[in-house]
Amino acid sequence: MLTRVVVAPSGFKESLSAQAAADAIAAGVRRVLPDAEIDRIPLVDGGEGTASALAAATGGRLVELAATGPVGETVGTHFALLGSRDTAVVEMAAVAGLSLVPRTRRDPGATTTYGVGELIRAALDQGVRRVLVGCGDSGTSDGGAGALQALGARLLDADGFELPPGGRELIRLARIDPAGLDPRLADVELLVACNPFNVLCGERGVARVFGPQKGATPEQVEELSAGLENWARVLTRDLAVTGVDLRHGSGTGASGGLGAGLAALGASLLPRFPVLLDHLDLDARLARADLVVTAEGALDLQTPRGKVPAEVARRAKLSGRPVLALAGTLGEGAHEVPGVDACHGILPAPMALAEALVRGAELLTDATERALRMIVLGTRLPAAAGPRDATSQAVGARTHA
Repeated sequence: MLTRVVVAPSGFKESLSAQAAADAIAAGVRRVLPDAEIDRIPLVDGGEGTASALAAATGGRLVELAATGPVGETVGTHFALLGSRDTAVVEMAAVAGLSLVPRTRRDPGATTTYGVGELIRAALDQGVRRVLVGCGDSGTSDGGAGALQALGARLLDADGFELPPGGRELIRLARIDPAGLDPRLADVELLVACNPFNVLCGERGVARVFGPQKGATPEQVEELSAGLENWARVLTRDLAVTGVDLRHGSGTGASGGLGAGLAALGASLLPRFPVLLDHLDLDARLARADLVVTAEGALDLQTPRGKVPAEVARRAKLSGRPVLALAGTLGEGAHEVPGVDACHGILPAPMALAEALVRGAELLTDATERALRMIVLGTRLPAAAGPRDATSQAVGARTHA
């Protein structure tokens, strides 16, 4: 029977952190299985909550400071020093995330990653030998231009004037002067944990795929795309970039193109899950489960392209564990995510997005209870199979709501 449940969700953007989502799901499990052993594993993908999760997992700490936010105003932020004390984790969402961009100011042509560069500099002040930058949940589309400016590069137009912040300005970039770059960058290992499916330019470029989510109109999408094409060209020329294709290389489009900007400084762009999740002993914990519950804001065609539920399902299937996925919305392809045996939407009835965001924990707890009751019912139906097989059959029935 169901005695061990692993709860391994991502966060729900602008509603629940991964930890809050795990707590909400666990509360729903308790309503149905009060005696179950629940292993909560809030998962990070480089976005919101990454620094605090890795600090906690390694016995490290958060360093609090103020830096430049995505709309140019000072915000309170942080980075993590891991338990080894030689590695810092800079979570770009903590200083340039979409949640820091007021809804009335959502213009990805104007937002900046300048604060990311400030956090990297602050991490270097700690004397670390390695800086890991987590990409995700960004509110920017400037190709990492702001971060490079904060690190000392000068971005100049045809008349020799410094470019103002924002991705829309990149079309005017004529030259990059790298003379003022922080010399300490040469002595540290710079790693970027990113979604390898995100690329900077082309039809699947970051402006076209994610620009509308950040508030870009169709006209702005084309403007940003043209700017990022120019950005990649000038970066490659003036920083003498070799060994990586800044336009189409894996991960170059991470966080509105921050991946490309940091790659031009010599950063290694790495698939995020091996870098981030191995700190959590995830595979061994999944293998001990009778049921794995994962969750994210949306389950759709994008999910297999580097999203948390797909990665959890893939790893759970290595041990033959059944997987239930919960989501705020179920889009096209939700029932086709490899390794997910059943998916369930958390909304009991149509409601305004603003209400759903506020009620996220309540809705997720209630949805978990509804899904678990169906699974438990399945275990009680007459069947030739044993109890454990019946559970797998019930989860594998691909019930969608």
